[in-house]
Amino acid sequence: MLPRVILHNAVSLDGRIDGFAVDLAQFYELASRWKEDASLAGADTILKAAESAPAEDESAFWPSPEGSGPGSEDPRPLLVIPDSRGRVRCWHFLKTWPYWRGFVALCSRKTPQEYLDYLEKRHIGCIIAGEDRVDLRAALEELNRRFGVKVVRADSGGKLNGALLRAGLADEVSLLIYPSLVGGETERSMFHAPNLTSVDGTVYLKLKDVETLKGDAVWLRYDVSKEP
Repeated sequence: MLPRVILHNAVSLDGRIDGFAVDLAQFYELASRWKEDASLAGADTILKAAESAPAEDESAFWPSPEGSGPGSEDPRPLLVIPDSRGRVRCWHFLKTWPYWRGFVALCSRKTPQEYLDYLEKRHIGCIIAGEDRVDLRAALEELNRRFGVKVVRADSGGKLNGALLRAGLADEVSLLIYPSLVGGETERSMFHAPNLTSVDGTVYLKLKDVETLKGDAVWLRYDVSKEP
């Protein structure tokens, strides 16, 4: 069974996801309302957040504390990262953050064996789905089957959001819109995908809720529709 997938992003009024101040307390307070079983983050997002990660020490090889790993009763979500190329090597740093109860890497059959061994030695869960790249549908189904994941919140940038939307895997889009115009010539938006050659690939949304928040921010929530 597929879990419910929510895309939750803070954006400027012109659709950017960078270049403006975000009230993180507000952002994550809203996110907590879904009580997700797993947080899905792109490898690029994690690598940027962990640019200052220290070198590994012996704690990198310690297993998760009893009762806090995948499948436990710990109410915190899992952190799940698609990483078929084996780029994320900062799991030891992520383990020091208090937000997650356990960690799962999504890999493909082309993921180097060296990286799979790396994950095993550090007690990082692994799901192999897909040939060259991660098959997100199969990986989400396995998260549900193996770890009982029923709700996933994507905390990521445009590439992973785009892949989830185009694959028909996203159920809800949540946008926290700040009263800012960023501009610029490089585009970093919450939805990146190949250009369309027809309307067949357009993702249609149905408004379900609007809320005005402090700081003149607006919270929009949409269900992903199957038709215009």
